[in-house]
Amino acid sequence: MKASVYLGPEQVALQDVDEPTVGDGQVLIKVARAGLCGTDLHIYQGHMDQRVQIPLVMGHEMCGEVVDVRADTPVKVGNRVVVEPTVWCNECAACRRGHRHICQNLDFLGIDSSGAFQAYWAVPADRLHLVPDELDDDAGALIEPLAVAVHDVRRAQVELGVRAVGIGGGPLGMLVAMAARLDGAEVVISEVNPFRIEKAKSLGFETVNPQEIDLVDYVNTWTDGAGVDLVFEVSGHPAGAQVMTELVRVRGKIALVGVHPNPPAVDLHKFFWRELSLVGCRVYEPVDFERAIRLAASGAVDVKALVTDTLPLADAGKGFEQMLSGGAVMKVLLDCQS
Repeated sequence: MKASVYLGPEQVALQDVDEPTVGDGQVLIKVARAGLCGTDLHIYQGHMDQRVQIPLVMGHEMCGEVVDVRADTPVKVGNRVVVEPTVWCNECAACRRGHRHICQNLDFLGIDSSGAFQAYWAVPADRLHLVPDELDDDAGALIEPLAVAVHDVRRAQVELGVRAVGIGGGPLGMLVAMAARLDGAEVVISEVNPFRIEKAKSLGFETVNPQEIDLVDYVNTWTDGAGVDLVFEVSGHPAGAQVMTELVRVRGKIALVGVHPNPPAVDLHKFFWRELSLVGCRVYEPVDFERAIRLAASGAVDVKALVTDTLPLADAGKGFEQMLSGGAVMKVLLDCQS
């Protein structure tokens, strides 16, 4: 079968690989769609070579059909599913405290072990969520990032009337903004990419381009000098980390969502002076996946509005180059059967 394989920084290739062996407790999935995400991009750029084992089949945002079952599970052959790609040890201190999703020995499928950028994928049966008929494969492939957004909003304790700034209007930043709005927040998105600015506007969000308008001045005008209640730092860019503390009111909150591969400069004095709170938002829990599925299936979050291209599996490298171009791109999907 075919798989897109990471071979080193900015090197991916379509290769013939053996179909996965389905072990006890596993199912085999025929992968229909898989999404390229920011973490995959970090891997592609070589930022995570100290963690991943090369060669690696990346990918964890996906939707597919179960074709073989070797487990005691309600999931049946023919079911359409998405994978919650976190496999925990159940033994470490984090697991014992009930935080299995951030297990200290976490096997994140598609990063620490083989992922979804292949025609067939064998995964533990207990990591599956059923996809309702209301969602096609394209929408299903965005359930995982929507689950991240739902988790972020839950961690930030968003409630009615919260004023928030989302730094970064990429796919995850947009999903976070949509999920926060559903929970009652008024969200402004800070973004520099013109295409993404227009996409945010089309989804009903106010936007600020910080290259054209001073973001701190904008927030001070909006809040009469108080600052916003909440900032989602989703950009993963040093400029986002630098400005986030300038935007938050006294005893406000910052939710750190974006991945910063290198430690950024952060104004810790602002945390002291304003008694700010910082909450880390890493992955998700089963409840976040289930809510993400409900939101997408009901149409409350239009996940397909973020899809800008679907490419054959052989063109994964082109998808990553699109993401790096900074142009008219949001979410790129792979057709894993073409």
